[in-house]
Amino acid sequence: MSVARVTEITSSSSKSFDEAVEVGIERANKTLENVKGAWIKEQKVLVENGKVTEYRVTMKVTFVLK
Repeated sequence: MSVARVTEITSSSSKSFDEAVEVGIERANKTLENVKGAWIKEQKVLVENGKVTEYRVTMKVTFVLK
């Protein structure tokens, strides 16, 4: 029997939403063990002078407890 926990994190990238997700998952793996998946809750962009400068994602990361 497994027990999982979910934690919410926000990450960002200057290139794309995909990269923001990858950055977030890589960082979560440094702190959490047994990361199994993530659900993207929200996507946002920051705009300066009419141009997108940053892509942000808020995600719920699932990991299995030992």
